[in-house]
Amino acid sequence: MKKKKTNNVPLFLFLLLIILLYSCAPVTYEKIYPTLKDGKYDSEFPYKGSSNELEQISKSVNRINSTGFYRTYLFNTADSLTMSDIRSGSIDDMAIHIGFTDKSSSGTGTIIYSNEGKVALLTCAHVINYPDTVISYTADENGYLTNFVEVVLVKVRQRIYAAGFPEGSELEILAMDKNLDVALIGRNYTTFARYKFPVFSFPPGKAKELEWGTFVYIFGYPMNYQMITKALVSSPDRDGNGSFLVDAVVNRGYSGGIVLAIKDGIPNFELVGIVQWVPEERKDVLIPLRRKNNEPYSRLVPYKGNIYVDKFSEIKYGITRVISIESIKDFLKRNKDILYEKGYALENYIKD
Repeated sequence: MKKKKTNNVPLFLFLLLIILLYSCAPVTYEKIYPTLKDGKYDSEFPYKGSSNELEQISKSVNRINSTGFYRTYLFNTADSLTMSDIRSGSIDDMAIHIGFTDKSSSGTGTIIYSNEGKVALLTCAHVINYPDTVISYTADENGYLTNFVEVVLVKVRQRIYAAGFPEGSELEILAMDKNLDVALIGRNYTTFARYKFPVFSFPPGKAKELEWGTFVYIFGYPMNYQMITKALVSSPDRDGNGSFLVDAVVNRGYSGGIVLAIKDGIPNFELVGIVQWVPEERKDVLIPLRRKNNEPYSRLVPYKGNIYVDKFSEIKYGITRVISIESIKDFLKRNKDILYEKGYALENYIKD
């Protein structure tokens, strides 16, 4: 019996079409994105998905909470005490009231080092920095401050937490520069020497090479929620050391969040800085005495208690300042010996 001839032409054409499509893909990208491989940071939205890389990065980004605890000393304004008077005597005897208060803040820290139980996170200094002493002076009848002390706050302890970390999540300050507003926090978990913390694994970049309109991703913890947003660079190298602005709409908690640029397409992320602050307008507001457990006051009953002054901050969204990676690397180099002594060798950020 004669065998029926099989027609393989359609199958051949189909396979040929697939081969042509795949072989032309790089050419197509080069036609659409002619400057994609120019050695510069990208200004266009990424041409392909980056969810896998972004998810990997997100695991190294952590929420930081910090609280400073203070003993408060209130003085009689009629006594006209100066700090010299208070230092020369017993502050407990001079104060007409002694109490306690605390100040809290939150921000973002990113793990940039982990080895044999030692872990280090990069963040902003103002997130974890509380002064040892806070002094409030009285004002004269014209509103000018005098040398007479009204209230003194003395820090008795401070706690820094990274949510989800072992052994109570408490960390310590490894190095800090208050003027630059950069800090490195961490801890030596001796009982977790084999535990591998998720470290940010992409290389440090060069913020001085950013241009107007460079596209960036920003990670942070606004309002205790981990989020990622995108922005464009403005005023590149505004201070001569790589500092720049972005148009990101960020809330409190983004301070210390990493800013990533892309060089020649996904997945070439580079760390170019961390979020420092957004402009805000501060106003004095009158508030009632805080009740225990922050119980609310009734809006139907007139308030007749003591009134206190507090600060209200209104954020000006859409303008965010970024501390450059050049400044961060310089900070780490200056503290290299201190960090080495503590067992932290951040070679990737110290080398030129």
